[in-house]
Amino acid sequence: MSEIEDDDAGWPVVVTEHGPVGGERAAGAVVFKSIPYAAPLEPSTRFVKPQPPEPWTAVKDCTKHRDIAPQMMGKLIPLDGELNPGPDCLWLNVWTPEIDDKRRPVMVWVHGGAYCLGTAAQGVYDGRHLAVTGDVVVVVLNFRIGALGFIDLRAFSTPDCEFVPNLGLHDILAGLRWVRDNIAAFGGDPDQVTIFGESAGGGCVTTLMVSPPAEGLFHRAIVQSSPASAVFGPERAELVARRFLAMLDVEPENARDLCNLPLDRLAEAADTLAEEFPAENPGVLGVSPVVDGDIVPRYPIAAYQKGLSHRIPLIIGTNADEASLFKFIKSQIMPVTPEAVNTMLNGIAKEHPTLPPERIAEILAAYPDVDRPKGAMAISRDAGFRMPTIWLAEAHSRHSPTFLYRFDYATPILKAARLGATHATELPYVFGNFGTVKFDPTFWLGGRQVSLEIAGRIQRRWLAFARYGVPAALDASKHWAMYDERKRLTLLIDAVDSLVSDPDEELRKTWGDQVLAFS
Repeated sequence: MSEIEDDDAGWPVVVTEHGPVGGERAAGAVVFKSIPYAAPLEPSTRFVKPQPPEPWTAVKDCTKHRDIAPQMMGKLIPLDGELNPGPDCLWLNVWTPEIDDKRRPVMVWVHGGAYCLGTAAQGVYDGRHLAVTGDVVVVVLNFRIGALGFIDLRAFSTPDCEFVPNLGLHDILAGLRWVRDNIAAFGGDPDQVTIFGESAGGGCVTTLMVSPPAEGLFHRAIVQSSPASAVFGPERAELVARRFLAMLDVEPENARDLCNLPLDRLAEAADTLAEEFPAENPGVLGVSPVVDGDIVPRYPIAAYQKGLSHRIPLIIGTNADEASLFKFIKSQIMPVTPEAVNTMLNGIAKEHPTLPPERIAEILAAYPDVDRPKGAMAISRDAGFRMPTIWLAEAHSRHSPTFLYRFDYATPILKAARLGATHATELPYVFGNFGTVKFDPTFWLGGRQVSLEIAGRIQRRWLAFARYGVPAALDASKHWAMYDERKRLTLLIDAVDSLVSDPDEELRKTWGDQVLAFS
């Protein structure tokens, strides 16, 4: 039996492999918050792979959120004041239209936040609207980020303390295995899973698309604004880890002491690292996935170009003005000044012999405003998001259905603020949740009706893709043809959608097909 009724609480209850969970009914859906897919983090398990939770027999209250992953609260990403970082952070949320045996398509969301911020508990990721509109089951994963999730301490392992890299990715894999083993009890189909994510969440998806242990755990993928090239090699990863230890006054030979430090100290150091390291090394994230020879056997873009991505349908795209957000919030995560961009390109030239100074000069010449912030932001956008996205679409389209988009729409207020279609502004459109994020007044102070129409089209495309593997809008809007290297058809999402052949042709040819691994 999938559903039982708890006599005391009157909850809808589902029995999972670990024990029964109680949720609540809300506006046409049933929601379960913070279902554990792994055990809480003890000091001894902070830096190891996720462990199964202890089974339980009483109905677990899943009507409110547990801990979020350790991080600096409210830094860059606005969070609910009732949320608290802590060790009980390996959980997921589930929204389903009904608890039955219908076997609906499943959509699993991976949140963004530069690999060091964010949580599945953010209001913009509420899956109720998608679940009800598309008759799908929506799952949103919480996982380790920052110090616990994406700093590689392998170089400092000892016989009595072995550090595991990419723990955030290991957590996501554990969550996907939970979906495979349990989602049928929530009315979902474990053989029809679409993974989707934005920013660092999109980076996790593009990385897992070439991860052998991930094969078969999802069957379609949607990638929004992935920093796909931001993956460290072992040398850079060790450099970052040493810097992290120094911030905490921990000697490398005593790295095991990290297990006993307060979680907030670890989060603060990781947050400082995430800001200071990019300031000194423009174009390089402070924390990110690493090539580990295991779940990340090689640089993702190189793996795509070798034909090693999973043979599944893919939607992938970026926003027209990705970098303007980072200038607006004064974050060092992306270089947005001419000086920082010049440093970034010089660093690329040093690390990539295939990009000698004359090639860098050609790239700079393609941006007429390179000596002003506008041009600098354009180069940063293309190096960090747009070109890697095109390279991935090219490679993946050689063997699997691939759909490329560019989100161009900006409300009048966003245009007036010179933000445009900046990083993350597509999120409320995808989830249908206006009124939950910092920039929401921009949707209602002009452009409300257009925003709702665009949101409807995006949701219909994403939902059709999750159900059929083809992003049809199921209305009179523009047909979205597959991407290939001959026509390079790209859907431009705006007040009116348009399908354009190779809209970034000049810049694409200028950059060429170089692999910017930023290793």
